[in-house]
Amino acid sequence: MRLKSFLKSTILASACIVVASSALAQDKPVLTVYTYNSFTSEWGPGPALEKAFEVNCTCDLTWVALEDGAALLARLKLEGKNTKADVVLGLDTNLTAEAKATGLIAPHGTDVSALKLPIAWDDVDFVPYDWGYFAFVYDSEKLKDPPKSLAELIDGKDAPKIIIQDPRTSTPGLGLVMWLREVYGDKAPEAWAGLKPKILTVTKGWSEAYGLFTQGEAPMVLSYTTSPAYHQIVENSDRYKALVFPEGNYMQVEVAARIEGSPQPDLAKSFLQFLISPEAQKVIPTTNYMYPVLDIGADLPPQFTALPKPEKSLLLSPEDAAVNRDAWTKEWIESVSQ
Repeated sequence: MRLKSFLKSTILASACIVVASSALAQDKPVLTVYTYNSFTSEWGPGPALEKAFEVNCTCDLTWVALEDGAALLARLKLEGKNTKADVVLGLDTNLTAEAKATGLIAPHGTDVSALKLPIAWDDVDFVPYDWGYFAFVYDSEKLKDPPKSLAELIDGKDAPKIIIQDPRTSTPGLGLVMWLREVYGDKAPEAWAGLKPKILTVTKGWSEAYGLFTQGEAPMVLSYTTSPAYHQIVENSDRYKALVFPEGNYMQVEVAARIEGSPQPDLAKSFLQFLISPEAQKVIPTTNYMYPVLDIGADLPPQFTALPKPEKSLLLSPEDAAVNRDAWTKEWIESVSQ
């Protein structure tokens, strides 16, 4: 009887502990961050940033991952004020003005005075967390003589096949649209017509495109000047290389923002400040393979300092990008579908 009574008491006590633990877990505030899927992958920055942030926030950081950056804006527009997001992470300056126009973006309230970017940053709504240059990355084992310029890629009869991303869903795809417009102006449709025969396929996002490239489907892919650093650091390989063109390469600055009406405004502010802290910025280069927005000194791998940088950097203002995005995307659709 005593044993039976003891076991009964033990079971009841254990049940109480489980219930109490469950209640404590439910009491934790949840911060929901919309981002893109490569950010939250096992090799991306998401897991490490989540672990580091949750150490001090006494919260549950939850990611909602979509295909790519441009898909984030489409999701926010679709959900409107009913969005579950507290923070959106993964837009870039080609999308910020359009995102602000939705009325869903709240001022960040973050100290950005320590930022080290190639451009001045005074945006009160968006916090940059990394940056880089779009580039065509090629497989040096399959392509011995890559194009030496954007013009050679577009006009060359023997130019290699390439994989690019859809500008309606992907920030690199949209970046390419802006890139060609910056270089060719009103003659961009002719440039797209010249590039069309070289396009093997168009993917929704960067992850799919780069996966097809590394699987050998095409010798070139639209990516970043920093992409080869991954192969150098992780695979100890110089096989993949990025091209910088004399016409210039288009820059990307990726940003995060708070959502107006979020039930977790203070937690969202804390996350944005954490995102540009030295602790978080040290994670970015070897997980997202982009440049950090802080000077992290010796924590920046030497492979990054050896990467090629374009002599000419191209970047439209957020306002110009917003005004022209729909028309130039339509121009792309018409040019590549003919």
